[in-house]
Amino acid sequence: MKHIVLTLLLAVGCLSFGLAQNKSTPDEQKTSLKFEKTTVDYGTIEKGSDPYRSFVFENASDEPVAIKSAKGSCGCTVPEYPKEPIMPGQKSEVKVRYDTQRVGPFGKTVTLMTTKDEKIVLTIKGKVYKAEDKSVPAQDQAAF
Repeated sequence: MKHIVLTLLLAVGCLSFGLAQNKSTPDEQKTSLKFEKTTVDYGTIEKGSDPYRSFVFENASDEPVAIKSAKGSCGCTVPEYPKEPIMPGQKSEVKVRYDTQRVGPFGKTVTLMTTKDEKIVLTIKGKVYKAEDKSVPAQDQAAF
């Protein structure tokens, strides 16, 4: 009897947990601004490399939308975004600068808020190494 009750409780718990999960991934955010990618991987780069990457998006709604704010998860991640409204069907970009003087792996976010009170999270990731650092795997060095 105890096994039946425990099994039933476990099944209900798993079902409840599964149904409560958000089925959309970050690349499937339901917002008026549709990004080509919401994650940009810098890859393995040398210290002092190009710090800029871009997130291209399009206004997929039927009215103008503006980005009210863009905030990096730390001071090493600085976003630049269009201040003017983006017209329906128009494309634009959010440019992100990461401080490539910081050596080591990184994963940072930029949070955007739109005039439609939508929250959009963009992610950058990668690894910065020193030129004289011999710990970079051979396959990563071959890309240079």
